[in-house]
Amino acid sequence: MAISISVVLLLLIIAVIFLRNGALKISHALVCLLLGFFLASSSMAPTIHQGLAATAQIVGSLRP
Repeated sequence: MAISISVVLLLLIIAVIFLRNGALKISHALVCLLLGFFLASSSMAPTIHQGLAATAQIVGSLRP
């Protein structure tokens, strides 16, 4: 578990650096993809899922 969280943090830092540079290349996209897979297998996944579901529900209930 400790290794998984360390990898997630490392990939998150790398993804933020890539996004701040404004140049998203193939290697950058692969890092972001790996970040997503590691987040999905971490203990943070249910919290992220619940947050996204709540946000989708709020957006879905808005009437223009």
